[in-house]
Amino acid sequence: MMIEAISHALSLSGLIWLGSTLLFYWVGLRINRKYYRYPISHPLIFTAVSVGTIVFLSNTSIEIYQQSASFLHWLLGPVTVALALPIYRQWQRLHHYGLPLLLSIMAGGVVAPIFAWAALWCFDSPISMQLTMLAKSITTPLAMEASAQIGGIPALAAVFVITTGVVGAIAATSVFRLFDVTDTQAQGVALGTVAHAVGTAKSLQMGDEVAAMATLGLCVNGIFTAIILPIIFSFLSP
Repeated sequence: MMIEAISHALSLSGLIWLGSTLLFYWVGLRINRKYYRYPISHPLIFTAVSVGTIVFLSNTSIEIYQQSASFLHWLLGPVTVALALPIYRQWQRLHHYGLPLLLSIMAGGVVAPIFAWAALWCFDSPISMQLTMLAKSITTPLAMEASAQIGGIPALAAVFVITTGVVGAIAATSVFRLFDVTDTQAQGVALGTVAHAVGTAKSLQMGDEVAAMATLGLCVNGIFTAIILPIIFSFLSP
């Protein structure tokens, strides 16, 4: 897989699409640094919209783009493993709060996807879309892999993840104010658990305590969901 991804990356098509994607992401980072108070300025959004527009205007099939940029997809594996680093850094907090913290993260990780799935089920959406929605609240690499294992659509999982993160980050402040959630630890856990990486980026603007708890919520919910979802569906499948 790695050798194949590198060979595609070194081809002319691979160099063009990889270079374009990285260039758009660099521009997105610059925009985000200037307008960091606005979650809609997240570099993932700018990159996805820009690349999608170029793919459409150039009449390039998404399969060709995926093949040309497969090296980026391969890098999702090492990125997933790298989640062990923030878990290690926050281990003392996890050990200190123990079971109450784990239960709150697991509750948020279960309730949000179930409500989203229920909405799709009520509108009789395709089963593959319903299954993909179950992985919407974890970070993109984990969501794509988990959705693939339970019969979902990995590419659509990425869309759901980004949309969930942006909406969560935008609505977080208003929701906290509406329900009078003033505890920084609770705010951080909610942002990281439900709005994953985009919510964690938002938490950085709200203080170190919020950011630390958001990081824990992001990592713990992502790991639990990625492990538990395939196990559950392995028992449900005939």
